[in-house]
Amino acid sequence: MIVSRLTLKNWRNFREADVRLRERQFIVGPNASGKSNLLDVFRFLRDIAKSDGGGLQKAIKIRGDLSKVRCLSARRDTEILIGIEIAESADDETPKWKYEIGIKQETAGHRRPVLSRERVWKGEKKIIDRPETSDEEDPARLTQTFLEQINENQKFREIAEFLEKITYLHLVPQLLRYAQNFQNNLIEDDPFGQGFLGKIATSSKRTRDARLSQIEKAIKIAVPKLKNLSFEKDESGKPHLKALYSHWRPSGAW
Repeated sequence: MIVSRLTLKNWRNFREADVRLRERQFIVGPNASGKSNLLDVFRFLRDIAKSDGGGLQKAIKIRGDLSKVRCLSARRDTEILIGIEIAESADDETPKWKYEIGIKQETAGHRRPVLSRERVWKGEKKIIDRPETSDEEDPARLTQTFLEQINENQKFREIAEFLEKITYLHLVPQLLRYAQNFQNNLIEDDPFGQGFLGKIATSSKRTRDARLSQIEKAIKIAVPKLKNLSFEKDESGKPHLKALYSHWRPSGAW
């Protein structure tokens, strides 16, 4: 399955967005144009859906607070809205699932992030539509999504399991920006690819060689002098990637 459509309102620097997606998507733009903010939507949904300590409140907290993820131009209408369509392929006319979440801040009390809506469609049939009667009787229920609750997401658990498997790798410049956090620690969910070599080491040789071949082809586009990329282990068993480069010197060299 893939996310075939993404809709946003008041998310970070996106006042509104409606994007159709394919199996492979390239996002191109200058610095500070919102590329990472767009990708963070998928991390955010994953953080909500995670079975091991996820949830709406934590997903907001690790990003600072609601004001950090809400668009600065959201003045009168401050609701944050995220919607995704999930299909078996990008060519499917009708998505298999649709999930929509709206978030606002409590007007009094703890000023917590709460749900303004949570809706789920299976095909064209709406199966979840919050707030519902129980939410109105107990407003504290709106501090949690059904997506994060095993007892409540049984009808659409396939969405939760799909979102929980999202992997986000952002190697540069995050390795430099968060360098102080890398001192012998593996950051939760490995967002910057610290465990990349470990994953390569545990795969079979056939799988490893096939994947390295694809990585090598991609790198050669940017680094034509790259000759070969191989996987090796040192005497202590620590994995390394070894890159060989061809040497080239123009005629009339210095």
